[in-house]
Amino acid sequence: MNTESVVEFLGNVPLLQKLPSSSLKKIAQFVVLKRYGKGEYVIREEQAWDGCYFIFSGEAQVSGPDDEEENRSEFLLKQYDYFGHGTSVHVHSADIIAISELTCLVLPRDHCPLLQTNSIWQSDQEVDKCSLVERILHLDPLELNIFRGITLPDAPKFGKVFGGQFMGQALAAASKTVDFRKIVHSLHSYFLLVGDIDIPIIYQVHRIRDGNNFATRRVDAIQKGRIIFILMASFQKEQHGFDHQESTMPSAPDPDTLLSLEELRERRITDPHLPRSYRNKVATANFVPWPIEIRFCEPSNSTNQTKSPPRLRYWFRAKGKLSDDQALHRCVVAFASDLIFASISLNPHRRKGLRSAALSLDHAMWFHRPLRADDWLLFVIVSPTAHVTRGFVTGEMFNRKGELVVSLTQEALLREARPPNPSVTSKL
Repeated sequence: MNTESVVEFLGNVPLLQKLPSSSLKKIAQFVVLKRYGKGEYVIREEQAWDGCYFIFSGEAQVSGPDDEEENRSEFLLKQYDYFGHGTSVHVHSADIIAISELTCLVLPRDHCPLLQTNSIWQSDQEVDKCSLVERILHLDPLELNIFRGITLPDAPKFGKVFGGQFMGQALAAASKTVDFRKIVHSLHSYFLLVGDIDIPIIYQVHRIRDGNNFATRRVDAIQKGRIIFILMASFQKEQHGFDHQESTMPSAPDPDTLLSLEELRERRITDPHLPRSYRNKVATANFVPWPIEIRFCEPSNSTNQTKSPPRLRYWFRAKGKLSDDQALHRCVVAFASDLIFASISLNPHRRKGLRSAALSLDHAMWFHRPLRADDWLLFVIVSPTAHVTRGFVTGEMFNRKGELVVSLTQEALLREARPPNPSVTSKL
């Protein structure tokens, strides 16, 4: 059995799907192949615990520890099932009998610590030592296909759960339920209700399809028993095929020559060309740095009340070094894509005194090529139209070599905020 087939098998074992891909690769190096004939004991009750068994093919029967044979509870173990994990004693507690020709992969007990991890993205680093965006996208596996995410105190928030957090966390949940060699190539998401930043979010993954080369997942984000966000994602194993690119990356300044958001903020506070009221507002606003570094290609004196064309270009990357898991990098890009995107539809309609409200309706992404979210990516955004109460934007992301790595679209609800109703006081 070659290493590739072992890795592919391990990627479909539910127990292992919470692990980083680096852990699966290590486990593949240490598992031992064992074969058993029909009726043969795989392990016996009270036998010394020697490791964790994964059923590669065939079926086995588990017999409970009851004294009377006729009262023993019996059930079947099939492909991708496992036993011997989580044993709190040094012996097995039941008989396991092969009821057909059986093949198992056994991870010896000395290597079973590989089954424990502090992070779904990295095997050798604790969550609190990872970059902020990696911590935001960390999920706690609760049971098969169910994960829990939270909104960290220093995560981007806009009075509600940030839409990019929904997308990044939901995509992370979906990614942990597929063979790690299948990487997301497209996603479509719908924002149904506003998320509460003070309570956890439950992500329930539905395994729509698992094929040789493709897998499809649907993820429901749930709070207070209600589905508030839905994501559909398709995953593909890397294959050789055709390659061309018609889109051309526009010329843009080197990101290292541009101002960071923090530097831009400091400059705006003291810029005499900006209205004093605006400068005071920027200075007194509670500024929480984002986990994504953004550098605008055309820094200007415009404010959020200055009319401008419906387009924007900026470089972005995750702050800090990310692990090499390509699934994580695509989750980070999904997270970052919603920070400054749909609001570009408002640019031609901005004016002094305008108070607007924007809510994402849906968001779609297509990942064309491998990428690194901790290296600079150019985000080119255009809003071709806005009508009635909906604004529509399209985007392209290029790496520094000019390769088109992501295409995306979003539609958002855009409304002029209504002034609050004056309070009515009693004259009595």
